[in-house]
Amino acid sequence: MDMTFPGAEWETRPPGDLGFDAEKLARVQRWLHEVAGDRSFQVGIARYGYLAAEWRQGVASDSMSSQASAAKSYYSTLLGIIVAEGRLSSPDERVVDYYPEMMDVGEQEGPKPGRYAFEKDRDITFRHLICNVSGYMKPGEKPGEVFHYQTYGMNILTHAMAKIYGCYDADDPEGLPGCGKVIEEKLRDPIGGIWTHSHSNFDLWPSARLNIFGYYTQVHTTLRDQLRVGYLWANYGNWNGVQVAPESYLREATVTNDFILENEPKENWKYGHGFWCNDRGMQWKDAPRDSFAASGAGAKHIWMCPRLGLVIAQNPGLWDQFREEQDKIGSQNEVIARVVNAVKE
Repeated sequence: MDMTFPGAEWETRPPGDLGFDAEKLARVQRWLHEVAGDRSFQVGIARYGYLAAEWRQGVASDSMSSQASAAKSYYSTLLGIIVAEGRLSSPDERVVDYYPEMMDVGEQEGPKPGRYAFEKDRDITFRHLICNVSGYMKPGEKPGEVFHYQTYGMNILTHAMAKIYGCYDADDPEGLPGCGKVIEEKLRDPIGGIWTHSHSNFDLWPSARLNIFGYYTQVHTTLRDQLRVGYLWANYGNWNGVQVAPESYLREATVTNDFILENEPKENWKYGHGFWCNDRGMQWKDAPRDSFAASGAGAKHIWMCPRLGLVIAQNPGLWDQFREEQDKIGSQNEVIARVVNAVKE
């Protein structure tokens, strides 16, 4: 089947022309509305670069939503670009050599009692941070040994990357544009995206050095821009013949990282470098093994399958309709399963 890359506008094709069972896909749409009730949702499906379906309720088509932790996949892609540009020799360089401020968090200056920069944190690498195994400000967690999903380590990563480009100063955290601007220049603009960014902080005690480990980079995007960046990832960084991000890095980033394979129980074998992944069949039992996702709270979710040329975006998916966390996550996975089941070829 022929493939394309979207320009400013997406070309739409009937689902049947893109290898879907049109009736099965229509049933997915009906199911979404039944489960959603009067709550908002939007789901988009693209295959081979064409828009196959776009369903929404209570959300404007041009609305931009914060992607929460799905932003980590954008951070990961930027890290690969930085290495490809030669600004880092590899993701295994120590972060303290580029952002020494990360160590300037003493007792009573971290996010809570007992959390501050320990001597062990000097050995944290860029790879440790993007793989969520850094143990930054975590007592007893040596770099590379424990999978611990956290925000503050990611902030250290984004500030270090932004500083490499002269875009972050811990002494004046709001004076420079930060990592979000670099992501837009290196990742958004080459693929014709329109997403924006902002910074956010948790409400911590007054002594917390948020200028060092705060200021989370939020990515705000439309549903179609989710599909756009997802299609870039599904093509391992290639956009219409231009390698926007290095293929070798993205292939490594979208399979379970070695730290987790070496130190974590099998049920955790599903996280790569800022992406949730299925190479071990632990994330989506019945989905293709080459699939992976950018995922954030509130069902901000971009699922890709390179083999199928398929991207499924939820912004948000079904979330507020459920009380229990496991039901919230289960619902966004159910969207994926039902759409994949509609693929004929």
